[in-house]
Formats: sequence, C-alpha cells, structure tokens
Amino acid sequence: MKRCIRMLLCGGIYFAAMGSTAAGATAEYDFKDPKGVNAIVFMLDSVTEPIMGVADGISGKVTFDPSNPSAIKGTITVATNSIYTPNRGMKNKIQAKDWLDGKNHPTIDFVFKSVEGVKTISNDAQEISVVGELTCKGVTREIKTNVTATYMPGKLSHRVRKMKGDLLVLRSRFTINRKDFNIKPQMGGDVVSEQIELRISIVGAHATK
Repeated sequence: MKRCIRMLLCGGIYFAAMGSTAAGATAEYDFKDPKGVNAIVFMLDSVTEPIMGVADGISGKVTFDPSNPSAIKGTITVATNSIYTPNRGMKNKIQAKDWLDGKNHPTIDFVFKSVEGVKTISNDAQEISVVGELTCKGVTREIKTNVTATYMPGKLSHRVRKMKGDLLVLRSRFTINRKDFNIKPQMGGDVVSEQIELRISIVGAHATK
C-alpha cells in the first residue's frame, strides 16, 4: 500500500513538472506578422525640421523561454524599403545613398547577443536588459537597451483566426546616433537631428498544431 502511495505521489510530481515545462518551454517566435500590424516608429526631432516615420517590413525569429528569459536570442529584421514618412518626397530621400542606401543595404538587423539582467514586471511580463548588435547601412554597433517581453500562452487565435499557439510581444525604446551609421553624416543637427529615437512594439507568434 505504501509503495502504491509513493508511486502515485512520484507520478503526480512528474506530471506536474511536465506540465510546468510545457507551459514555459523554449519556443521560436516568428515576427513576420500575417496581419501586417507590426511596425517600428522612428523620430529625428531637429530644431527646424522634425522627421517622424514608420518601418512596417518587420520579420525575424526570436527564441524565448518565459521561465528563463535571460536565454533570449534571435534576430529582428527591418526591410529598408519599408521605411516611410508622411512626406512622399522624404520617403524617396531616405532610400538615397547618403541616407540609408536601401539599394545596397536592403535590411536593418538587430541581433540579441546577451542579457545583463531580468526584472519581473507582472505574471506575464519581464523587463530584460539586453546587449545586441544593430547593423544599418553596413555598419554594426553594440546597443544596450531594456526590452519588455510579454508572454501570452494560447493567445494566437485572438489575433489570427483558426491558428493555435502562443504570442510574444516585445517592446523597447532606445536612441542611436545618426552619424554612427553614416546616415547623412555631413548634415548639421539643426536640420536633421543627430539622434534617431526608435520605438519598437512588435508581436511574434509560435504556432502549434
């Protein structure tokens, strides 16, 4: 009898652990949004000519485990030709050689390299201090920023009908120096801000059968 009880208890612990692992397992999230909602907002807030725009050609894959967020890795990619502003003429200028040179540098990439710390914000959200590499116009620079990762198990069907799976929402804000990436380097800061502010709010999906 005692042996049976021990077996039942051990079995219960085993299946509980299995359930925990399944709920917090490592998974790959695809950031190529089938709804086309994902976007990154940028702003160059100069004295005389503030410029604001959006990049909506987002793709890339990120591996994430909600029980071990410090193991996050992967790449987020932006199609250079998807960057635009409300001013149509400015959209063409942004693709020019002295700006982003979209013809020769068709993508902008952010690669997760390491994590310096993790802070729990809520039951489903964690703030991750990440070190990454941003490559733009052929120049790669190290970027340190905080990324809020919100894990939403079973919520994929809420965004895309008839699809089952989980969602991972990544949010971040950081600033880069325009001249560090050889973007219009000869232009003064009064007309084109030296700083480019970036705001990221993107959703990745892990589909299950």
